[in-house]
Order: sequence, then structure tokens, then C-alpha cells
Amino acid sequence: MAADDAGAPVSIEMIRTLVSFPTVSRDSNLELIHYARDYLKNLGAEFRLTYDDERRKANLFATLGPAGVPGIVLSGHTDVVPVDGRDWTTDPFQLTEEDGKLYGRGTCDMKSFVAAALALAPEFARRGLKTPLHFAFSYDEEVGCIGVGRLISDLAHAGIKPLACIVGEPTMMRPVIAHKGKRGFRCAVRGFACHSAYAPQGVNAVEAAAEAIAFLKQMARRYRDQGPYDRSFDVAHSTVHTGVIRGGTTLNIVPHECVFDFEFRHLPGDDPDALLAEFKHYVAATIEPEMRAVHPAAGFTIDPLSEIPSLDTGAETEVVALAQELSGSTEIGKVSFGTEGSQFQRAGIPTVICGPGSIEQAHKPNEFVAIDQVLKCEQFMRRLMGRVCAP
Repeated sequence: MAADDAGAPVSIEMIRTLVSFPTVSRDSNLELIHYARDYLKNLGAEFRLTYDDERRKANLFATLGPAGVPGIVLSGHTDVVPVDGRDWTTDPFQLTEEDGKLYGRGTCDMKSFVAAALALAPEFARRGLKTPLHFAFSYDEEVGCIGVGRLISDLAHAGIKPLACIVGEPTMMRPVIAHKGKRGFRCAVRGFACHSAYAPQGVNAVEAAAEAIAFLKQMARRYRDQGPYDRSFDVAHSTVHTGVIRGGTTLNIVPHECVFDFEFRHLPGDDPDALLAEFKHYVAATIEPEMRAVHPAAGFTIDPLSEIPSLDTGAETEVVALAQELSGSTEIGKVSFGTEGSQFQRAGIPTVICGPGSIEQAHKPNEFVAIDQVLKCEQFMRRLMGRVCAP
């Protein structure tokens, strides 16, 4: 594939292909993974697959270039968020080009980066690699960065230690050196049902949950108003958020159960365990005693849902200098959304985030990536060729 005279990205057809795979996190990604595996295998790549427990989903780790030499990872997730009930004006799984933009689910988050890496892989292979190029494509990033952990564990078991990792999440092709961590939790509240005419004889699980959620909101306000702050982040403080709540059956029954999900997105310097401990102390000291005075089995159970460590790569590290060179930008940034990059960093692999598109377009109907962003990503890849390919 080659750019046309108008300067169209060489990777548009690859983006079209990847978007056509409806890899919503709840569904299988195997069709896309097998496509990418076979595509890279035809270029001479060695590959490894790691699966989820049901073998409905897989990670792909493929390598072009010499064996036994530390290489550079191009990392991206293959899953996308759902489109159900969203007001799309185009088919979300069919690429639509209009006014310098490419529309489709995953165009921004983050199949355009994956497509650019794949589309230019034949040129990497043709020029000959002195430093290996690794392609790491994962499953279930959107539901808690679940798949990449198995990929990284498999690399450690195989004794593969890459030199560096570039995660192509949408950053407008600006190197990002840090992101917040995330801890998600599910809180189940056990009440005691009775007729609502005799409400004092029951334990209202919905009202207890509401008290707990109100305390989480107080925590959120405190961090908003008092910090601590890191002004380099797009949201400069840790945040507290409740996103889901379910409880009750009918108005004339005191509800016996309620479940809600909440999260902390914390600055690299904030301790998520301390945030959780503060919440648990409030529940145990303030809410549960009143509940158990009515019924001893009433109370709260808090279980973890997901964890994404924070990323904090030093501004003066070699991987950051590499990303600045490849992107042609001396800027660096920090973002509030989480990525798989922190898990690569935790495994001892220096990591930076840099990819096409804006996070403002992610997870929305009519998701798009600007064509000029795709071109900048391809320029990034071509500069990388100059670093990893033979003269």
C-alpha cells in the first residue's frame, strides 16, 4: 500500500478492516487477532497467543526482526466500548470518511494506531530490522486492562524483556509520561425488608447506600477543593466517582439490598489504599451501627472490580526522548485516563503513551480520528524505521 498523490494515509484500508471487526469487550476478538496474526506471520513474524479462561479472546505478541535482542513494543488494545443505544449517524463498524475525518467505533480508541503499525509492518520487514519490533495487541482493556496482564506474564515466563514500550492511546501524537491509577469497587449493602408502613422495623439498603455515596461525594469535593494537585494533569487532582446503582423492588417494601459501583482515579503520589480505608472507616463507624441495631446481619461488603496502576515515567528517561524524537514534539503531558502502559512499566519495561486522535472523541457516538492525526502517526512509524532498521 502507498499514499496517493493527495497524501492519503497508507493505513486507511487497514483502519477500515480493523473497524469492521465488532470487537466490543463483551464479545470475542479472535477474528481480529487471527487476522493480525496471519498478516504478520506472512511477513516472517514469530508470534505468541495468550487466551482468556474461556478461550473466546486472545492477546497477540508478534515479533519482526532478530531473536534474542531487546526490541521496541508497539502496544494497542483490540476491544472497543459498546455502541448500544447511542445515536450514531453512520454505521459504527463501517469506516466513513468525511471532512478530513474517519468515523467508526475504535477509530480513535485505538485501532488507528494498531492499523498504522500493521500497514507499515511490510516496510519495516523489507528494510530489515537490526532492533526487533514487537506488536502487542490485547483484549479487555476497556473493562479494566485485564488481558494485557496475561500477555506480560507470558513474556516474563518466556524470558522476553523488551527495550521499551509505546502504547498508542489517543494523545494527539504528543508523548504522555504519566497517567492516574484507577481502583474500582462494588459495594453490596444488605438491609432488612419489611412493609414500608413499618419502615423503622426494617433496614433500608437504598438509604444506607445513599449515605455512603454521599460520603464519597464529600471526598470528591475535598480533593477538588483542597488537592493535592499536580497541574501537569488535565484534571489536576484525584477523583472519586459513583457510576452504577441498583436497589429496591417496589415503593411499599423497605429494600433489603442495594449494589453500587464506585472508583478512585488517583494521582501517582496518592495512596488508593488510604482512600479506601477512609471510606470503610466511615461506613463501619457511622452507618453500620445504626443498621445492625435493627438487624445484626445488615451491613456492607466491598469487593474489588478492577485495578489500573498509575504510570509515572521520568521526563529525562530514554523512552521519553525516543518518543519526542519520533513524534517531532518536545512537549510531554500527563492524562487522567488509564492505560495498559502502567502494567508494562510495572514489569520493568520503560513505557510512554503516544498515539493519534483525541481522548475527547473516545467512548462517544460518531467517534472519529482526524486524517492528519493518522498521517502524523505514520510519520512517527517512519522515523522509528530509521532507528530500528538496518542502514
